Amino acid sequence: MRKRNAGPPRFLLVLVVLALTLSCAIRTVAQAVSSQGVTGSVPSGPATNEVLQLTLRDAIAQALRYNLGTIECGENARIARGQRLLALSALLPQVSAGLSEHVEQRSISTFGFQNVTHIPKVIGPFSYSSVDATLSQLFSLESIQHLRAARTAEQAAQLSYQDILDAVTLAVGNGYLQIIEANSRIQAQEAQVQNAKALYDQAEDEFQAGTAPRIDVTNTAVQLHTEEYNLSIARNNFAIAKLNLARAIGLPLGQQFELAEQIPYSDINPPTLDDAFSLAYRSRSDFRAALDSEKSASYSLSAAKGERYPVATVNGDYGDTGATFGHSHGVFSFEAGVRMPIFTGGRIKGDITQAEAELKQRKAEAENLRGQIDYDVRTAFLNLNAAKEQVAVAKQNIELANESLDRSKDRYSSGVTDSVEVVQAEQALASANDQYITSLYNHNLAKLSLARALGVARTNYSQYLGAK
Repeated sequence: MRKRNAGPPRFLLVLVVLALTLSCAIRTVAQAVSSQGVTGSVPSGPATNEVLQLTLRDAIAQALRYNLGTIECGENARIARGQRLLALSALLPQVSAGLSEHVEQRSISTFGFQNVTHIPKVIGPFSYSSVDATLSQLFSLESIQHLRAARTAEQAAQLSYQDILDAVTLAVGNGYLQIIEANSRIQAQEAQVQNAKALYDQAEDEFQAGTAPRIDVTNTAVQLHTEEYNLSIARNNFAIAKLNLARAIGLPLGQQFELAEQIPYSDINPPTLDDAFSLAYRSRSDFRAALDSEKSASYSLSAAKGERYPVATVNGDYGDTGATFGHSHGVFSFEAGVRMPIFTGGRIKGDITQAEAELKQRKAEAENLRGQIDYDVRTAFLNLNAAKEQVAVAKQNIELANESLDRSKDRYSSGVTDSVEVVQAEQALASANDQYITSLYNHNLAKLSLARALGVARTNYSQYLGAK
């Protein structure tokens, strides 16, 4: 008499806990990637009929050129450079030159002369020629501090651009790994469909031979349809993962591509926690940009306070004027002075108040980022260690699931149990394979996230991933 299986094997409980842990890790990292706002891009041109073989290096290089985040941040750096040039121009001499020819005719009545004898009512037409050059120069503490603030802001913008390159590298690496994971799930699911089909065929044959009940055929048919349903989902997820990567790196619309490499499982020797903190504070461009922004805000505060100080101005021009250039003589003017604000209606106080508030904001942002780096590094280490353990556990679970499946098939063939136990063993093996794929993805993503936390994702991603 066949005995019903009392319940799922113990390792299934381990798989459930592992699945919850891994899914939480995936959601956390995915949110971190999407928060960077680097999923958009500018398509790089028309699609071709060829299937593009895309390596991870090619994908990152493409994204660094066409990703919307890199483009916008690069243009922001150019805007900051323009603002620095404008601030510099306020301190440099302003020189202009001109050449003109004047022809005029005047009525003396417009000057208040009415009924005056011996003076013509209309003067002219007359003409004269003129060439001149003008120079003006301003000296003020406010302008000097504005220039310093603009120069530091430009440096911060350049560092922000470098940081977005790291963020894009993380997003592209994550997208590339997701495609590998999705493709592995398809392969594993296809194997599950084949196993379920073989089990269904066996049950059908035994039912036709009269050695098995109809319920076994029904159970195996349900299992087969379930695996086919999961295969459809896996194929759809794979297609969407490819679209996400193409969108992030700016491939031509509709361009077909395949991954040219599979990221292998490889371990790394990360630095110690103290060394990691030191490297992150030195290498993280976002942290250095925050410090420069704080410094720029301090210069802006000094510039606001400098509005209270005197401003020295120099203006001069020289020209050559006459009826013709052959009958002309030089004319010039020169002016030098000092201007001091006496009463501005609270404008200077308002500028100082705003600058002080902005400086406090930049200081708070820098300190917050210091804490964020501490959090990122510690989290990356925790995720990396957990991912290594999960890979080891997932391997053991696959071995146990295969052993359990073999025993269940033997028991079923011997007539000791029914098909329910075999179906449960098939499901356990599918879960074990699925979790192993997820653990490999998590491990690679944890390594790439550590590189991002240390500020070396763009320069050292291949070293951390073991990619070509």
